[in-house]
Amino acid sequence: MAERSYFDWNATTPLRDEAKAAIADALGLPGNPSSVHAEGRAARKVMEQAREEVAALVGARPADVIFTSSGTEANMLALTPAIQIRDDKRPRTRLLLSAIEHASVRPGGRFSRDAVAEIAVDSHGQLDLDSLREAVATSPRALVSVMLANNETGVVQPVAAAAEIVHAADGLLHVDAVQAAGRIAFDIASLGADLLTLSAHKIGGPKGIGALIRRSEDIHFPDPLIRGGGQERGLRAGTENVAGIAGFGGAAAAARRNRAAEAAHMLALRDKLETGLKAITPRAIIFGAGAERLPNTTLFAAEGMKAETAVIAFDLEGIAVSSGAACSSGKVQPSHVLAAMGVSPALTRGAVRISLGWSTTESDIERFRNAWRKLATALSKGTQGIAA
Repeated sequence: MAERSYFDWNATTPLRDEAKAAIADALGLPGNPSSVHAEGRAARKVMEQAREEVAALVGARPADVIFTSSGTEANMLALTPAIQIRDDKRPRTRLLLSAIEHASVRPGGRFSRDAVAEIAVDSHGQLDLDSLREAVATSPRALVSVMLANNETGVVQPVAAAAEIVHAADGLLHVDAVQAAGRIAFDIASLGADLLTLSAHKIGGPKGIGALIRRSEDIHFPDPLIRGGGQERGLRAGTENVAGIAGFGGAAAAARRNRAAEAAHMLALRDKLETGLKAITPRAIIFGAGAERLPNTTLFAAEGMKAETAVIAFDLEGIAVSSGAACSSGKVQPSHVLAAMGVSPALTRGAVRISLGWSTTESDIERFRNAWRKLATALSKGTQGIAA
């Protein structure tokens, strides 16, 4: 296969060497981690070491890490009216979500649809804190979910400020940190989060393993999604995916160790990419550029561009990118994130996301620049398939 450039790291990342080695070692273990014999204890030790690494990535206690099959499952576990804190067993009757949440959060988890309300964002894609303040004033004790960084724009949210507002109204705060982990520095205490979601394959771990992290054991779920055995302290039944968990731990350790250097590397290349993009197409719009963003993410559009065909055109040039719009049943629908930001439907339909990673190179940026120059020329001529 001809050399290609991968610019879809926000969708999934390549497997880190550390994760690959940890998975290979764990696959050789025959024991069930719930067994008390030597083989079982060996599997349990690998799993608990990984739990320590995942906890360390976000400044949590290992005992508060609950392994799940994915970030989506972790979000579903978190978003329940039955969530309890200490001895307060009263149900939470209201769920408040930012208008830009991930598709796994937007349906509201286990809340009924009429119990869910959205909080507005500004034109940069950041949570409107005044709107949040008004919402919790009329919905005390609400469960609130605000992502740390948006998966489309990369815009970082004012989570710590939101936590103060939520807690002042006796609410609880869930934070989907799937895109932020390993890319920006944070910890669960400084964010003020009560619950935090992570996913291994966004930080160089394997697909099919995630985690929900509690601020403390004061937070409890009397209605776990999966019942059966007593695994994960009774909060997630089923024999644990030891190899996946080991890979998660290996990736978390590497992400924590290399985060600062990797973030600086990605930011320098992203800025170079955006400079080249604007030099070729000065009227191109980079969404969220006026706010703090993840160091690896660029969501852009140019007038007249059709996203789904632009993605194909990039692919033919050896470049993997993604559309900023969500596809359902073969129909492209406008991005709810850009709609919440007040972006016109015409621009929304043309949004393309570029996301970089630790192994992105200068030559990848040059390949993107050359491909965009070619596509922009076709766009200016209204070539079929590129223009909307």
